[in-house]
Amino acid sequence: MSGSKIRRAQLVSPFGVGAMSVLVNGTSVVTAGLDHWYPEDSPDFDSSEYTEHDWRLEARLHVSEFRLPPDFRPSGRGDDKRNVRLRIPALRFPRWHFCLYCKRLHLVPLTVRTQVGCPDKEHEGRLRRPRMAQVPFVAVCAHGHLDDFPFGKWVHHSHKPSCTGTLRLNSRGAGGLEGQVVTCDACNRERPLAGIMDGHRGPGGEERTTLTDQLAGPDDPFWCPGARPWLAADDEGCGQPIRAALRAAGNVYFPRVESSIYLPRKEGAVSAEMHDLLRSPQVGPRWSVLHDMLGDDVPAAQLRKGLVKLFAPYSDEELIAAFHDLFGPEGSQQGDTPASGAPGGSDDLTASDEWRHPEYLVIRETPKDDFLSATDPGIHEELAARFGRVRSVNVLRETRALRGFTRVRDDVLKLNVGKALLRRESLPPEEDWLPAYVVKGEGIYLELNPDQLTAWESRAEVRERADMLASHYGAVASQRGLQPPVLTARFVMIHTLGHLLINELIFTCGYSSASLRERLYASEAAGREMAGLLIYTAAGDSEGTMGGLVRMARKDNLRQVVDAALNDARWCSTDPVCMDAGENGQGPDSCNLAACHGCALLPETSCEEFNRFLDRGLVIGTLKDPSLGFFSL
Repeated sequence: MSGSKIRRAQLVSPFGVGAMSVLVNGTSVVTAGLDHWYPEDSPDFDSSEYTEHDWRLEARLHVSEFRLPPDFRPSGRGDDKRNVRLRIPALRFPRWHFCLYCKRLHLVPLTVRTQVGCPDKEHEGRLRRPRMAQVPFVAVCAHGHLDDFPFGKWVHHSHKPSCTGTLRLNSRGAGGLEGQVVTCDACNRERPLAGIMDGHRGPGGEERTTLTDQLAGPDDPFWCPGARPWLAADDEGCGQPIRAALRAAGNVYFPRVESSIYLPRKEGAVSAEMHDLLRSPQVGPRWSVLHDMLGDDVPAAQLRKGLVKLFAPYSDEELIAAFHDLFGPEGSQQGDTPASGAPGGSDDLTASDEWRHPEYLVIRETPKDDFLSATDPGIHEELAARFGRVRSVNVLRETRALRGFTRVRDDVLKLNVGKALLRRESLPPEEDWLPAYVVKGEGIYLELNPDQLTAWESRAEVRERADMLASHYGAVASQRGLQPPVLTARFVMIHTLGHLLINELIFTCGYSSASLRERLYASEAAGREMAGLLIYTAAGDSEGTMGGLVRMARKDNLRQVVDAALNDARWCSTDPVCMDAGENGQGPDSCNLAACHGCALLPETSCEEFNRFLDRGLVIGTLKDPSLGFFSL
């Protein structure tokens, strides 16, 4: 299928592999797996144009490189015919279609590219058969599988019905799913779709669904067959409960995107121009061969061989630093992160505080590199009591890579399980790659005063407030069989402060509401204590590098922004309801206290926690206890 107006970055999230989207002609499709993204065997394909590297993220995800989604080029440039007419394949899904006139259901192949006309005899003799529309229902399971809704099995109460009569989807008087009735012309059976999206917990606490338990009866459950239409692969068998969902519902696809702020192995050693050369077809493939043959220690003369003129402006030191930055020997330079989930071992990713700590150590200083640069603008005397450090991050580079996805719920996803959902056959780490995109921008780094923070955290009423939020989410996590996160007062307060500042910066700097993002550095783990916040541009265009955000880090500007954000936070347009009633929980999964759309919520692309774990009370105090907040007067 073709014709969709999707940006390249959207092919990482939210319309990555396995996600459903709607084309401009109204056709619903699912994005195909990585096996078919690039014509690897074509002589006109050059992968170096799309290759990106981030040594820390590559180690974390066990890949050799990242690739940008291809851009479509209708023709080559002069004699250069490389990478012309590359497309991301998409398959028509759901396959079930129904006629708006006769209500007939009809199943078509995944690869149908044209409009589907109703084959019913009722329309014979017409100049043009009515166009069929795709059904709004799909079936999903918690292991990431996606299938067509089993209309035939449902109406016949059987896993393998003997009746093959024509099915129809009729609307009756009742509203909702109760009014949607599947009928069979041959045997006159009929069955409403009531309850097909429902789930519940079994006697032992295991997940069950109405579709699994009731399709053929509680003594003959209908388990997920393990369908993966985005890979055009045979059903692999699953055994998980399966449920219906609307094809555009939020629980059909939860992309798991890992992001990394680029940290140079050796600060200032490799210029931006050299980084660009590493992506060129002359350098990248050649150096890869040298690394495979000679390992990490390759002399500069060997690196220059055959490319003497190209490398003439660069010193031997920069060539070797660039080679190590690209392939990197083990244990090299600052910010090293051990590759979690080593082959043959656990595939759980390292904890967030362990992953973020190297970034924290570098950003809080004043690094000077073409890909990461920060300066110290100083702190206004009125802010010095609460903030211990401020940095103007003039240049940063973030890589965001898709490592898999979940369905039904936003659950823990092991690395190997997520990767297996992206392609039919796994690749060895030295050949593996993941889709990613790169954002270059700027930001403001803020770090709280450690003495003031410690004194505030030690207060019993502060810990009690944070525990209230933790208990709300603990109940939700228990119902879903998830491991609840450790929610501390430090984390919730820094997270909420980030939201309040972003909302103010949007108005002050004129950024669009989704152009700013937060990156939280909050931890109480021994040896990895952090209390920082990075607010940075998330847009991949020129809006992210115009200097507007960096300018706001200056002493007077930042004081005005912080004052305005805190003053706005002291009274929400929905108060006193937001502040008082919020203690019972509000927002997604009831995991916010005093936080709503009127005061603290952001576009979900800007928030690391999907607008959860927020509370103005820990920032500016509550109506009952104004002294509770870290920034209380």
